[in-house]
Amino acid sequence: QVQLVESGGGLVQAGGSLRLSCTASGRTFANYAMGWFRQAPGKEREFVGSIVDSGLIREYAASVAGRFTISRDNAKNTVYLQMNSLKSEDTAVYYCAARSRLIATSWNEYRYWGQGTQVTVSS
Repeated sequence: QVQLVESGGGLVQAGGSLRLSCTASGRTFANYAMGWFRQAPGKEREFVGSIVDSGLIREYAASVAGRFTISRDNAKNTVYLQMNSLKSEDTAVYYCAARSRLIATSWNEYRYWGQGTQVTVSS
């Protein structure tokens, strides 16, 4: 089992920045690829980005590429999502998720999930 806890959400003005954190406990964090997803009211959960277990490969949704950056610190069992140039359409609950080793972009390929953290971008 892997337990995931997100933090860092909040209210920010358009154009601003936030950094989300997701801290894992349980099994060896370094064995897992990590993903970030988000879900806005009335919409399906969508892929934001992911990072492989080593941290050497990242993938982003087109809607956030160039604005968001995923990183991880395996010594701290934590993955981060740095969000810059935020837009109102980035408003959503953000979730981190874990799966074994390889990157995936579909939410149903991730086994473990955090409870989510709300990000609200005011225009």
